[in-house]
This record gives sequence, C-alpha cells and structure tokens, in this order.
Amino acid sequence: MLYAWVISAHAFINFWGCLNISAKELQINEEIRDKELRVISNDGEQLGIMSASEALRLAEERDLDLVKISPQAKPPVCKIMDYGKYRFDMAKREKEARKNQRVVDIKEVRLSVNIDTHDFDTKVGHAKRFIAGGDKVKVSIRFRGREMAHTNLGIEIMERFAQACADTAAVEKAAKLEGRQMLMFLAPKPNK
Repeated sequence: MLYAWVISAHAFINFWGCLNISAKELQINEEIRDKELRVISNDGEQLGIMSASEALRLAEERDLDLVKISPQAKPPVCKIMDYGKYRFDMAKREKEARKNQRVVDIKEVRLSVNIDTHDFDTKVGHAKRFIAGGDKVKVSIRFRGREMAHTNLGIEIMERFAQACADTAAVEKAAKLEGRQMLMFLAPKPNK
C-alpha cells in the first residue's frame, strides 16, 4: 500500500521528502536536526557556530527555547529566545495590524451624455459623500446608439465632474473611453 501514508497537519516533510513551503511554524528545540548552527543569544549577541545539541544545551541552561529563524542560511541561524512570548508578541502585532487596516471600496457613479444640471449636482453630492467616507469613486458614462459619435461631450462632462469634486477628490485615472463606456477614477485627497 504505497498511498497509505498518513501525514499529519504538523508534518514538515511531505510524501516525496520535500519541504512544504506553506509551513509557517518555526522549528524549535528538538525539531532542529542540522549538524551545525549559527547561534544568537536573546539579546542579539553572536555566540558562534556550534552543533545542535550544544546549542540546545545552552538554551536549556538559560530556560529558553532554541528557534531556527533562518533555515536557508549556510549554516542555518538559530536564536535562543522565549518562544511562547515571541508567538504572543507576533499574534498581538498581527491583531493590531488588522485593526488599523481599512479596506477601500470603489463606489460607482453613473452619468449620461445628456444629464441635466440638478441630476449632475445630485451625482456630485453622492460622489463627495463617498469620498468623505474614504472610498474611491468610479465615474462612468455609457454611450448608447448615436451618442458614440459625440464622445467629446462625455469628456466635457467628466472634466466638469472632476472640477466639481476638486475640493475633496483628486483624479486618480483620467477619463478614458473603453468600448462604449467612458471611465474616470477619483480618490480622496491625502490629508495634510
């Protein structure tokens, strides 16, 4: 039964003996099987090149863990540190990064070639509200039928729209005709 191998989720080596790239966990203590290691103390001091057993003994004397931080180096680099505290700090940093992260949405405002002034002002108001919320705005004009012969009117409307939103938004991508649709992207102005 060649395919009867069961590989656990924590296994670092797959069926063919190759190292899994997606393994995020670092090798610690007895998992490190290299002959020679470059060892760094927990305060950043170089302790030199030594065997894995000697480095592990040194880590146990200090009541810390031996962690392989750079497996590709020749010889691999290991650091003596408190692995539990390290993982806690990393989880805390990742949580903080997720909290400060904001997903920017792209809101769309559709115009037409023969838009009236009040409709235009309403669309400008919508765009300003979206931009004030921190979102980008995609302004589009769809040309139907004979309107394709008057794309210059679409460019004029886009320029007028960009001028109306100039106090809060900057043109990220200028008006461009793509097939039967003209698109322009507005982004919030950076805070000073």
